[in-house]
Amino acid sequence: MSVIPTRRGFLAAAAAAVATPLVAAKKPLAPLTPGIKISLQTSSSLPDDELIWVKQMGLEWLNVGSGANPANAASYKAIVAKAAAAGLKVWNISNGSVHNMPEVTLNLPGRDAKIAEYKQFLRDLSAAGLTYTTYAHMGNGIWSSERETTRGGASARAFHQNTAKGHWAGKVFEAPLSHGRKYSKEEIWENYTYFIKQVVPVAEENGIRIGIHPDDPPVPELGGVPRNIFGNFDGYMKALDIASSPNVGVCLCCGTWMEGGKFMGRDCFEAAREFQKLGKLWKIHFRNVTGPIPNFVATYVDDGYTDMKKLMRTLVEIDFRGNLIADHVPEMKGGRYAGWSYSLGYIKALYDMARSEQRR
Repeated sequence: MSVIPTRRGFLAAAAAAVATPLVAAKKPLAPLTPGIKISLQTSSSLPDDELIWVKQMGLEWLNVGSGANPANAASYKAIVAKAAAAGLKVWNISNGSVHNMPEVTLNLPGRDAKIAEYKQFLRDLSAAGLTYTTYAHMGNGIWSSERETTRGGASARAFHQNTAKGHWAGKVFEAPLSHGRKYSKEEIWENYTYFIKQVVPVAEENGIRIGIHPDDPPVPELGGVPRNIFGNFDGYMKALDIASSPNVGVCLCCGTWMEGGKFMGRDCFEAAREFQKLGKLWKIHFRNVTGPIPNFVATYVDDGYTDMKKLMRTLVEIDFRGNLIADHVPEMKGGRYAGWSYSLGYIKALYDMARSEQRR
């Protein structure tokens, strides 16, 4: 027997439908194809001579830095199209305006506006056909000291805890208190949770992987701001659990991980294995440093304290399928192309070595 709804019942059902927001269907994550995607970091202008050089290097992928003006879906589509015309693919496009946001990390005025901007950034990436972005959650920037020299007198980034300052988006952050007071670890966790719970649905709706970069350097506290979430392995695991999403994972900057040393709780080899087991390892910053905090210099990939042959063998063994870049490359004689050619050529050789060994 059918039941004819009453007018009151119909109105109640309609009101309930209005009160319950529609949830957009999740967009499946694009599968990661076999092999490591070694790529170059470049600017949003994609200089023609640089695209030629990339092809000459035998690379297929680009990581495009912030600077697109305006930064929106149309400009991102133009970048992807220009790369494609040169026979290259874009892994990600960054936007410095929504990276290392003090408003978000420290709950400063403008937080909700920044979160809204980040959500739109994810939508714009998806509209351009991209499926990955790196996010960093540092409230007072990346800390460094004055540049020093490494092997052969090459200029390189340096860090000494007693002289370092934070830098991001043209701002300088200094000890002892970069924002006028000390922040508690609980505050940093609350602010991360507030952010990630809002952006996860947008990432899932648009099929975007968010790979979170470790705090650089992972000193337990800098300028009164704890680095307790992305400054060690346990913090990462808790943060991934809070996000509770297949779309939130890891950009493992191995150089940053090396900077942290014993404070990380796992070395970079162990971290790579653990994150890969979870299906969360999506990008690698393949670089080396002279030693762990409180002092280090970003040196040549073959000149630091970590065995990079072992690291590449580890990535091949665990079947890492994400993106890999050189980073913090020392400034060699001959200009930008010299230093980056050396690093990327060395990385490509290590990759060939590790794959050849695996096939034996």
